[in-house]
Amino acid sequence: MSSQADRALQPGGRAGNASGLDRWLLRAMMAALPGAGYEVVLWDGTSVGDRTGLRVHILDRAALRQLVRNPSLYFGDLYSAGRIAIEGDLVTFLERTYAALEAGRAANDSVCWRLWAGPAPQSSSLAAAYDNIHRHYDLGNDFYAAWLDREAMQYTCAYFAEPGMTLEAAQRAKMDHVCRKLRLRPGQRVFEAGCGWGGFALHMAREYGVQVRAWNISHEQIRHAADRARSEGLDGRVTYVEDDYRNIRGECDAFVSVGMLEHVGPENYGVLGEVIDRCLAPQGLGLIHSIGRNRPEPMNGWIERRIFPGAQPPSLGQMMAIFEPRAFSVLDVENLRLHYAETLRHWADRYLAVIDEVRASRGAEFARAWHLYLAGSTAAFTTGTMQLFQVLFARGRNNDLPATRGHLYP
Repeated sequence: MSSQADRALQPGGRAGNASGLDRWLLRAMMAALPGAGYEVVLWDGTSVGDRTGLRVHILDRAALRQLVRNPSLYFGDLYSAGRIAIEGDLVTFLERTYAALEAGRAANDSVCWRLWAGPAPQSSSLAAAYDNIHRHYDLGNDFYAAWLDREAMQYTCAYFAEPGMTLEAAQRAKMDHVCRKLRLRPGQRVFEAGCGWGGFALHMAREYGVQVRAWNISHEQIRHAADRARSEGLDGRVTYVEDDYRNIRGECDAFVSVGMLEHVGPENYGVLGEVIDRCLAPQGLGLIHSIGRNRPEPMNGWIERRIFPGAQPPSLGQMMAIFEPRAFSVLDVENLRLHYAETLRHWADRYLAVIDEVRASRGAEFARAWHLYLAGSTAAFTTGTMQLFQVLFARGRNNDLPATRGHLYP
């Protein structure tokens, strides 16, 4: 089986023998996944696909019908409920599926593979944003603390600047990498939009001597961040504001957002650009760090509905709607895709180490769902389905800029 997340598999006998329609549906589904490199086995032993040792077990007829009707949504539900099981490595299965989907997309425009694209994303309005963030980030600080880095609780891509780095070291390296891009200096004013559990704001204040105001609409995260700032004696230099990015006011020397843009929605990029424009000082620098895509596409339906509501990772072209209307100059674009894959491997290893506790406190379905989410995210970055963009920008008339990138790699 794929890992500790799966229990003993006992296929067979749950829905009688597969009918002719069942077998036809199975063949049609697999035809939309050319060269998938695994075998799909029904409850009665009927199978289609490549016998590579990697198997997908569909354990009842209703599961097959749901899977064919809307794979993007129902694969995750069925896996979480234990009605689909993976025999072999879960990440490998997902990597092969994503690759096969891309091959199917290139080969034809059939309805079958397009079902995997998922429904339209949920709203990113102000009211919806509060609900979306609550559903993902307010699951309890103890849940995330069990598998994120133990120093700053960074729920964003780390930066593995050297081989063999621990997760903690790589998250510190990510924060320093961003601070060097922003050329932070003591006494500067930094605005952070979407601050998570507050670790980056504390790092900027502690290590670079800046004053930070950080906005977030997750009550659980803000409470944790404020408590930590007080315990470290940094509450005079870091202020956490429980409010939406749309309400940011004041002037700053640096504007930074790490891992928030995915929640904003392309329809609101113009608003975000207006916020930055009214806040950023004439010689200021800004950086947006975001999961992204090579082309505009909707999020996987199951992740968007069940795990990460409202998520809309943008393409670089979509991100330009933040900068172009306000005449911001894009100074640097870096893609840290493989760093995010490595980050997710660390998270998944730590998550699997505590999955029995998660199962005991939150139920088997929740535990399996989050294992699938982490595995699917890993596969998305290793296959290039997802990207991780860092975009550095400034006002077009700002000439106070370094001549080289030497300051980034001390």
